[in-house]
Amino acid sequence: MKLRGDFLTHQTDSETLLVPAGNADFSGIIKGNATFGEILSLLKDDITESQIITEMCAKYDAPEDVISQDVRRILDSLRQVRALEE
Repeated sequence: MKLRGDFLTHQTDSETLLVPAGNADFSGIIKGNATFGEILSLLKDDITESQIITEMCAKYDAPEDVISQDVRRILDSLRQVRALEE
């Protein structure tokens, strides 16, 4: 899976924004924290959910089950706005 090309990301000091552009079916802005931004960054290239979890576990000092839940929650949100190519 990867982030669809008709969504743009913008990183500020404290948050990450996901903005639809072009022919996106969603209109609005999704705001997230640094973890959200890291996941969006990983989704710029084709990657699996398990690979994202592995990358996040290597970067953050948190239990794998907590990271897995966070990743799944974010991916589910991205699926709801049709921001992923799967």
